Amino acid sequence: MQSQRTRLDRFISERQGVSRRAVRLLLAQGRVLVDGERACSINQVVGQFTRVTLDDSVLQASQAHYVMLHKPEGVVSATRDEHHRTVVDLLPQSFANTLHIAGRLDFNSSGLLLLTNDGHWSRALSQPDTNLSKTYLVRVEEPLASHYVEAFSAGMYFSYEGLTTKPAELKIHSEFECQVRLIEGRYHQIKRMFGRFDNRVMSIHRCAVGSLHLDSNLAAGASRVITRRELDALGIEHHCPTD
Repeated sequence: MQSQRTRLDRFISERQGVSRRAVRLLLAQGRVLVDGERACSINQVVGQFTRVTLDDSVLQASQAHYVMLHKPEGVVSATRDEHHRTVVDLLPQSFANTLHIAGRLDFNSSGLLLLTNDGHWSRALSQPDTNLSKTYLVRVEEPLASHYVEAFSAGMYFSYEGLTTKPAELKIHSEFECQVRLIEGRYHQIKRMFGRFDNRVMSIHRCAVGSLHLDSNLAAGASRVITRRELDALGIEHHCPTD
């Protein structure tokens, strides 16, 4: 997503078809409000979700949206696909053409998928410096062994990329089921890590991103708006209005 930040004088000039000198006069006359406050500087930054009014006219009043979706298996993490149903097809019509995916899941994986129209927020989710963990429930074909835990924690060298994965946390729940927590998302990383033990992954279900957990009451294919409290706990800057 491209940045949608610009200077106030440029924003009004382009929206109203007036010169930037004329914009200075509008501000001096107190006719421009930015997020409910009288604007006094042409250098003020207008973002995607900044509310701007001129007299009684609303020039911009976009609202940020943050949605969690329980992605089922067999659905593509894309906005369109010629052959398969996409996650956007599962959204309410009011969101269908406005949101993009923040962190994809494979076609055969299920669980927590995040969607938004806030490009800054979605980029921050995947930034390495954010160190945001992703937690998965994994089922494998062969019995799990205790030495897997140490191998995941130490990191694994992927020759294709020429890198060693960051330490990952593996908790064995039963003979064939475990929990994996990563702070990165390399290509098919979980499948490739278990592949080191010739143990085929049968299913992957993402249950959490950072502190944000998939709502246990959310059926596969269903979605809901993420609350402001949940967004605050995630620790990434957002533009969610007060609940």
